[in-house]
Amino acid sequence: MTRLFEKTYLKPGAAPGHGAHASEHPHTGDATVSAWHYHHEQLSELDAQRTLRDGAGAHAGGLVWLHLQGTPSSQQLHAMGEAFGLHPLALEDVRHQGQRPKVDFFEGQLVAILRQPRHHNGSVELDQVNVFMVGERVVISVHSGEHDPFAPIRERMRSANRNFNRLGAAYLAYALMDTVIDQAFPVLEHISGRLETLEETVLDQPDRNTLNQIHILRRELLVLRRQLWPTRDVIARLMRDDLEPFTPELFPYLRDAHDHTIQIMDLLESYREMAATLIEAYMSAINQRSNDVMRVLTIIATIFIPLTFLVGIYGMNFDNPDSPWSMPELYTYYGYPVVWLVMLSVVAGMLYFFRRRGWL
Repeated sequence: MTRLFEKTYLKPGAAPGHGAHASEHPHTGDATVSAWHYHHEQLSELDAQRTLRDGAGAHAGGLVWLHLQGTPSSQQLHAMGEAFGLHPLALEDVRHQGQRPKVDFFEGQLVAILRQPRHHNGSVELDQVNVFMVGERVVISVHSGEHDPFAPIRERMRSANRNFNRLGAAYLAYALMDTVIDQAFPVLEHISGRLETLEETVLDQPDRNTLNQIHILRRELLVLRRQLWPTRDVIARLMRDDLEPFTPELFPYLRDAHDHTIQIMDLLESYREMAATLIEAYMSAINQRSNDVMRVLTIIATIFIPLTFLVGIYGMNFDNPDSPWSMPELYTYYGYPVVWLVMLSVVAGMLYFFRRRGWL
């Protein structure tokens, strides 16, 4: 089940940027590091470890893109911070997962944090993505998940996409954020299918497992809304602030990404309403089923009320032949079959009456 709260915190009272220093945390495993150089519409792979250690100074012209897949170790963060001059607070946000999507500006640096949803073992998981733009020619991306979602961007760079060459690092940073944003659409499509399946189940055969699935889905939608809603503000701020790399020429692309965030939020709100409606439909279906059961039981009890009255009367056995108040039918030759005929006639008459009233 998707966790509502997953952020890791420093010890209260710790200094800001505490989590960025390698000496303060044990070695917990390294992220996979890759690096590329893009120049004159050509993409070439670099020595990743050397780029992480020495920065991009050795590559004149073009763009340098450093990508870390997985959660970086403290040693990697320390090396990256030293090589590219990254602010300790930005590195701390990489170290401690579960951050709210946001964008921060430091001297000559832009840092954006986004959350990418994905399906894992039948539930929704959220990976954190940190995008650094250092100056006008260096972009660093850190993706906490197991699989790299940015392979299509490298294919676009290899296919001589002129926007990367014309708009530089700002366009690459936009492309990374746009890819993360669009990853929500397949997840929402899967949720839509689950909603349709649950709706059919609620109308046909609702049970307690159905209710559990609805609650799990509502929980996932709540987590997605809480983590994806601020993404819209991130893109809006990039268009609103006077940032040198994000020129008006890039604004149409940012508006397109902003439009995608609005579509995602509209879908999320619609699905949340549908999930709430499903709970109401489930309760209505359960109540209707209970009413149907009670109606059948009431009809059966109502049918047996006059029959019980008849057999109760004739079960009293007041058979004194000298009393004028004795039951005359007790010694009737055809009394027994006549009583059965009367009871069956009562049952048939009541069933006919119930059907005419629409109760059956």
